[in-house]
This record gives sequence, C-alpha cells and structure tokens, in this order.
Amino acid sequence: MHIHVLGICGTFMGSLAVLAKELGHRVTGSDANVYPPMSTQLQAQGIELMQGYAPEHLQPAPDLVVIGNALSRGNPAVEYVLNQGLPYVSGPQWLADHVLQGRWVLAVAGTHGKTTTSSMLAWVLEHAGMSPGFLIGGVPQNFGISARLGDTPFFVVEADEYDSAFFDKRSKFVHYRPRTAVLNNLEFDHADIFPDLAAIERQFHHLLRTVPGEGLVIYPADEQALQRVVAMGCWTPVQTTGEGGQWQARLISEDGSQFAVLFDGVEQGEVRWSLTGQHSVANALVTLAAARHVGVLPELGIAALSQFHSVKRRMEKVAEVAGVTIYDDFAHHPTAIATTLDGLRKQVGDAQIIAVIEPRSNSMKLGAHRDGLPASAQQADRVYWYAPANLGWDLAATVACAGNPTEVCDSLETIIAGVKAHAAPGTQVVVMSNGGFGGLHGKLAKALAQ
Repeated sequence: MHIHVLGICGTFMGSLAVLAKELGHRVTGSDANVYPPMSTQLQAQGIELMQGYAPEHLQPAPDLVVIGNALSRGNPAVEYVLNQGLPYVSGPQWLADHVLQGRWVLAVAGTHGKTTTSSMLAWVLEHAGMSPGFLIGGVPQNFGISARLGDTPFFVVEADEYDSAFFDKRSKFVHYRPRTAVLNNLEFDHADIFPDLAAIERQFHHLLRTVPGEGLVIYPADEQALQRVVAMGCWTPVQTTGEGGQWQARLISEDGSQFAVLFDGVEQGEVRWSLTGQHSVANALVTLAAARHVGVLPELGIAALSQFHSVKRRMEKVAEVAGVTIYDDFAHHPTAIATTLDGLRKQVGDAQIIAVIEPRSNSMKLGAHRDGLPASAQQADRVYWYAPANLGWDLAATVACAGNPTEVCDSLETIIAGVKAHAAPGTQVVVMSNGGFGGLHGKLAKALAQ
C-alpha cells in the first residue's frame, strides 16, 4: 500500500511514517518545514520527502493519506484530498487501528516530560529483554530511532493531549486505549485549542475512561490538576509518586544525578545517571512504576536507568568549543525552562550559564505564558530572547522586569554576537526552542571556534 503522510516532519507523524514503512508499506510525505533530526531519520529509512503541500505530491493518488494535526482547511493538499475524494485518516486513528490493536499499550501523558519519560520506559523494558515497540516524539539516544514495531505485545507511546486532526478535535491519546497510563503532570498549555486548564483536565479524564479496570494509572501525588482529573471518576487501580506517594526518591546529590528509590517505604536501589533536575527524578519514578506493572522488578529498572542516555534535543550537549559547552533543549514552557535551568545550575555550581530562548510554540505566540517568562530564566546569568517579527506581542516589555541581564534580539546574528562577547571557558550555553531555531547551535559553535 502507498501511504502519503501530510506533515511528515512533525515528531509524531515522522515516527508514524517509520512504523508504516516497517509494516511494509511504501511511504512518502510532504511538509512545509523539513529539518533534522526528523528529516535525516526519515531519509535514512528510505522515505521520500517533499517540500511544501503541492497537490502534485498526491499524483498519482496514494492508497491512503494520513493527515497531521498541523494542517487545516485551506491547505492546498488538504483541499485536493477532499475534492478528489481520496481516502484519509488522522495519525492517531491510523496508529490505533494498525499498530496498537491487541497490544499492551503503555501511554505517557502530561504537559512536560512525555518524550523523556516514554524514552526511559521503552529503554527499561528493552533492558529487561522485553523488546517493546514504541512511538516517541523525539529520538531516544539509547535506540537512535523514534519508533519501531517491536517483537512483543508491549508498546510504549508518547500520549499527547493535542488534537488529532482538523476533522477530529479529540486529544490524540483518546485513541490509544492504554492498559498502563502514566500522567506526568498537568498545566495549562496549547492555548490555540484549549480555552483553559479545565478543558484539558476534561480531555485527560476522557483518557482515564479508556483505561481498563485491570490496568494501572500512575501520577504524582502532589499534582492538584491530576487529583481533579482522578476525582472526576477512575475505574482503575492507582499508584502515586513523589511527595506523599507510594514511589519516592531520596536525593543523594542535590542536582538529581544520584538518588535512592523507595517503594512503599522500602529502598529498591540507587539511580546514578547523567541527567539532572527534580523533573528528571520525577520522570524516573513514574517510569519504574509503569515498568513494574508489566513485570520489571524495580532493581532491574534502576539498573536500566543508570544506562539511560536521554533524548536528542533534551539538554543534549551538541558542542564544546574553546571551553564553552552548548546544549540543545526543547523547553518551550516557563515551567520547563525553569526546571531545566535549575537542574543545570545545581550541576555546574557557579559557572556562567547563558540561556538563549525562542518563544515559538502556538501558546507562546498567543502570549498565554508570557507572564511567567522573566522568572523562568532567573537561574541563568544572562538571557537572550529571540523575538521574530510575527510574534504578535511585546516580548521586550514582558521581560523588562527580569532580575538578571536580559536582551531581546530580532536576529540570530545579534544573539551570536552577544554570546560570543560574554562567553568564556567554563560557560554553559543552553539554546531552548521547539523548532530548528535557524540552525543557531551550529552557527554559535562556528562563531566561538573563530
């Protein structure tokens, strides 16, 4: 079968394309923005990529068109599909029908940490010899690929609350029907489709309604929004993590790179890894709880986590030039920015941290999180914010009250000049964006090398 994927370079759709290819289909795809790491992964898989959404990409007609949620009415490819009467489906629906049917699905949902936690969980199962399938919105470094079918009933999926398609406004995760459901955390996000936090909580409750009574729901005990979700009705056993939960961590090092794991008050072992931050410790606890549900003993899960290498673009060290370390990070919400910088600060002590941040997500463009931005970067010694011409609100006015040296730039060249002027041996530069950021990481490294 020839399947054409519209929006193929999105992290979810690109992973789905890999699974379709593994199932034996001929897979092609179109996207407006073709950039790594997804573009290189797809090309390595022998999947043909086309720039833009020209109707000609759908000639001769494929057997099925899978339409990504970034596309809407008015898109030339979408209009062609509808006018020609071509068969089409949303990505989550295709995944549910052709990959997840009949499998033990472990779904990882939440505002933050979905990609890292689902990568951890897939790795823990792999380390235990369970050869899981997975679909992850990033490239886990332990696997080098964002999706695979796997050889056993177990399948780990990053379960996103964003909508499924222009014709299906339910959250993606409602399609997945997990037996093990991890709810990492819950904050307001996706202001382009949700009016308020209560609307997102309702979608999370729709997910809970699909988890069988013999399954398991896992969430942090102190997350108030998730407490409200569970209070709406839960027909499944629950395990909690963190303060007041059944799964707890006792920090051995302040930066979270070493901690003991306790289950029902009994120590299970110690995790020693390269990750930092309280958020990473929280991700580890829900991972161990989910893995135990499918039969992985905590001590085996802990051993696996000590060999976990995180995900591309999640505090990924991409260069070290003239003593300056450059990280690429996906953080694009004030909470994620703050927790990432806090983890790095605890790791590097007094070393200079320079944060370079692009407020690029749909919620950011609508200004939904702008009030939280100045405080989110306070752990950095210096902050460069990128304000593109189409941002739609005054970023400079928003961050003017920041307590640390802060500059708003309208070009990458200005950012590079600023970082170059202030970076010294030992400086840690964190570049944060949920897009390609114009290849800034490579340009910075090149400028520093000169």
